[in-house]
Amino acid sequence: MAGETVITVVGNLTADPELRTTSNGGKVVNFTIASTPRTYNRNTGQFEDGDALFMRCSCWDSQYTTMASNIAQSLTKGMRVIAQGNLVQRSYQTQQGESRTVVELRITEIGPSLSRATASVNRISSGNSGSNGNYSSNRGGFQGANAAPNYANGAGANAANANYNAAAAPSTDPWSASDDSSAFGGSSDFGSSADFGSEEIPF
Repeated sequence: MAGETVITVVGNLTADPELRTTSNGGKVVNFTIASTPRTYNRNTGQFEDGDALFMRCSCWDSQYTTMASNIAQSLTKGMRVIAQGNLVQRSYQTQQGESRTVVELRITEIGPSLSRATASVNRISSGNSGSNGNYSSNRGGFQGANAAPNYANGAGANAANANYNAAAAPSTDPWSASDDSSAFGGSSDFGSSADFGSEEIPF
């Protein structure tokens, strides 16, 4: 779609993604990514953290993908991720009747950063209907439930090595099967949800 502002953010999740079901049955996941730049100080000979950017993110399930559900099942607090999406601005009213405007990242793609961690991919089988390729089930992701607690202060550490075994037949389709195991990232202390504001932003 023309005119959209597409950006990529690399950072750590400040809390576990929160999956909600709306009144019309739609599923949306919300989370915040803390992206902290690091610069080299020639005087001290050390890298120093700059001011952190806290980017509010959201993602919806649809008839074609269950990305929101996959995110909620796969990612946890402290994991370092690479996220891409469209910047959107929306307005809403608080319970006190005050008008507010928020800017958030509408996620189109997201995955773990592998610079200091490993991960295994579990691809969920898809059901194609005609030529439109509708997805009838979850698409696959990085299972955060079994993640090792190896992230600290934005830097990943050792994660369990994972082997990805492709199905033997057909040999040309390496995605026809996947491991049940998973390992990626872990948790670190980014503070409680109160540290990032307690006000709940409506859909």
